This record gives sequence, structure tokens and C-alpha cells, in this order.
Amino acid sequence: MPLFCTRSAAVYGIDAHLIDVEVDLYASGSAKDFITVGMPDTAVRESRERIKSALLNSGFGYPNKAVTINLAPANVRKEGAGFDLPMAVGILGAMGMASKTNGRLLVGELSLDGGIRPIRGALSIAACARQHRMDSVVVPAENAAEAAVVEGVRVFGVRHISEVVALLENPGRFTAASPAPAAGPEAVSVTPDFLEVRGQGTAKRALEVAAAGVHNVLMIGPPGSGKTMLAKRLAGILPPLTLEEAIETTKVHSVAGCLPKGAGLLSGRPFRAPHHTVSDAGLIGGGMGIPRPGEASLANHGVLFLDEFPEFPRHVLELLRQPLEDGSVTIARSSMTLSFPASFMLIAAMNPCPCGFHGDTTRECRCTGGIIQRYLSKISGPLLDRIDLHIEVPAVPYKELRAREAGESSADIRRRVERARAVQQARGFYNSRIPSRLLRKLCELDDAGERTLEMAVRRMGLSARAHDRLLKVSRTIADLGGSEAVTAKHVAEAVQYRSLDRNYWS
Repeated sequence: MPLFCTRSAAVYGIDAHLIDVEVDLYASGSAKDFITVGMPDTAVRESRERIKSALLNSGFGYPNKAVTINLAPANVRKEGAGFDLPMAVGILGAMGMASKTNGRLLVGELSLDGGIRPIRGALSIAACARQHRMDSVVVPAENAAEAAVVEGVRVFGVRHISEVVALLENPGRFTAASPAPAAGPEAVSVTPDFLEVRGQGTAKRALEVAAAGVHNVLMIGPPGSGKTMLAKRLAGILPPLTLEEAIETTKVHSVAGCLPKGAGLLSGRPFRAPHHTVSDAGLIGGGMGIPRPGEASLANHGVLFLDEFPEFPRHVLELLRQPLEDGSVTIARSSMTLSFPASFMLIAAMNPCPCGFHGDTTRECRCTGGIIQRYLSKISGPLLDRIDLHIEVPAVPYKELRAREAGESSADIRRRVERARAVQQARGFYNSRIPSRLLRKLCELDDAGERTLEMAVRRMGLSARAHDRLLKVSRTIADLGGSEAVTAKHVAEAVQYRSLDRNYWS
């Protein structure tokens, strides 16, 4: 039997798994012998030097014996410096200088002076502790507010290994951490407002429909027409995250190390805008060792904005097919297969041609027909099929640009979006996620609506997937109008948002 055992956790995907840290000391060995088994990575193996310096500099000393540490289960790879603290406490316990952990889960990275640095995935680790009915979790102080979001488990934030030893000996002296308050609705006010956008009434309406039903949007227009400006204001009309969405989104950001210092639960919907030079692993997730979430997962329950859409490598864009269809990303490796949530709204913006002025009535386009087609062909048909709304954003006329009358504010639009989403939540899912088995029931059309839809499918040559997405957009337009039934006018408006199929890619 090992002389001392502590418990920790390792994060795989966005979930944590319990790890037993078994420590044994051998008098027959040398103090230089420090062996870690259980598939540790380089960071875990290097913990030997951090632990030794931390214990000596904290006044605890270091055993004059060989140290063997087993991280169980042994067939799962262990990554990161979060095992420093449970390993150090295990050594102290084997030396008789620390009390038993008694159902506490320990995690934290050690500095050479015994300080405890923050780690990734604290929220997932606290959820793991609750799942295994553990009494409490000991985490770095900077992670305490995040981990305390999980109810049913006490969270203690510590700054030095000496605090951990004192906590184990006399837990009554310490107070459990409280969750940090989530940012309220007033945080939305810092987002740019739609009041600042002149003209572009059709594009504003399309973005309102997209926000209400969680639909994907492609905007195409010349440089300076306001595509990026519109996209950046989309976050201002989105409702706050629900509790379930907030927990899942916070987990992803915590695992990726993107959670703000001292933050608790996220309430605002994420807005991610990667540059077009992003790699496939950067967009979808992956990397060396245990896969990490990419931009698609960091945008979960929020917006993924891809500006200059055709400038992204085509093989990177094609990777978006799975998350756009399933709302998740599955990354397979030889040692493991992990899934990350990726239920985002895709907002893409592009020029109509490389020079940007194809179809512009005031500026001459220098691109030939072949160049334009090669440019547009970077967006494949299957990917275009998965984008619900295709809208043209023309240059703003001078009169509209100089008009004194402002349009609607983001707050006014957001109220309509929230009402429409409340109707959808009562059904159990947003319109873009309506299951195929319920599509005909929830989007039942009258005779005029059937004729309008049939004409659109025939003339535009829409696929079965595009047909279904057209129905879902029609359902959203009806919800925004407070209509129980989907009528011909709702279908007609949805059809006009598919005009780019005919104007550019036909």
C-alpha cells in the first residue's frame, strides 16, 4: 500500500476525470530518485524540481529517500502542472507532516517559493468533485470564484502550500469561497449600438432574424459598405446566456485558459473573430497531446465572425461543416476521441470579387469573369448550403449616410429577439435546431405558402437542406411577428434572403 494518497483531476475535453495520486518513499533509494509513473507528460515529469524547491523554500524540508509517485488510472495520459500540489501534499503526508486529505480534491501549480499558481479547467474539476460526492476542492485562489459556481461542493482558494497544510489540519479556520457575481445585462451597453449604422435596413432586418432564430448569415458587399460594422453590433441584440448555456460556455473558456482573471460564470455571449490566417487546429481545435478547443468552441452559444470569408484556406472552411450541422466538434486521436460543444452563429462577410467592386455602379471592377468565379468558388456549395441567410450589403447612398434620423437602437431590437426566443424555448429548442421529425408540424404552410415555397425551390434549384433551412427561417420570421402560423409572406421574406445563390453562385 502507498504511504500516502491524495486525489486530483485531469481535464479531457471540457470534462474532468478523477485521478489518484499515490506517493511512496523508499529508504533504500537516493534522494535524487524521483520517479513519476502513470503516463505523465513533460510538464508533469518536470514537477520534481518545482516540488523540491517549493518544499525546501517553504521550510518543510525534503525527504532523504527515493520518491515514487503513481498517477492512476495509469492508462490515461496526464498533462499540465496542476498535479504539483497533490503530489507535494502527498510527499508531505508520507513524511508525516500533513494530515489526510479526507475526501478533498487538490489541484494547483507550484512556484519555486511555494506559491500556488492558477490552472485551467477549475469549473470542470469542481463539477467532477461534486459528481464523485467529494467534500471539498482546494484550488489556487485565482480559480476559487470560478470553481465556486458549482453548487454542492465547498471550494477553498489557497495562495501558498503552507495554507494547504493548515487547511488539512484545521479546516474550521478557513471559509469556503463564494462565486463571483456574473456580469449583468448592463454589460451589453458597452457593445456598439445599431443606432450608429446608417441605412442598410435589409441587412439590419436579416441580422434581427438571425439573432432571433440562431441562424447563420453570409454578407456580401463592396469594401466600406458596413459589413464588419453590422457584425460587431450583433452581440448587442443577443439575450444573455441561460444558466445551462453559461456553465457550458464557461467550461470551454476555462479549459482553453481564456477566462478573465478572477471571473466566475460568463453571462455575455462570446464574440470570436479569428484572422483569416488561422490554422485548422486554431479554428476547430486540436493541437499536440490532449486536444484543446478552437475558435468554433470558444464561440459556443455566441457568434463566430469570419471576415474576408474567401481568404480563409478552403480546407479550414470545410471543417466548419460538422459544427454547423451538429453543434459540436469531434476530434479523434490515436489515444482518445474528444468532443467539444460548438453551437454558434456563423456570421461571414466577403467582397463580391478580389478587388471588391463587382456590380458597383460607381466604381469599375478590374476582375475578369474567370477571376471572379475562382474567388467565389472558394466557398463550396455544401458549406453555402449550411448558411441560412445570404444578404447583399450595398454601398450606402450619400443621403442615407448624412440622414439626421437614427434607426432603431440595439435595445429595441433585442427586446423583439428575446420575445421570439422565449417562444422557441417553450418549444424546447431554437428554430435553427428544429429536429427533422418536427419540421413539418412546426412549420406547417397554408396553400399560398406551399405555392411560394415550391416556386422558390424550383426556380433557385435549392437542395433538401436549403429547403429545410428556408422553412426554419420562415418560422423565425413568424415568431418575430407574433404569428402562430407560417404564411406566404413569411416564406417570401425568407426566400429573399437566399438571393445570392442565384446572383453569384448560379
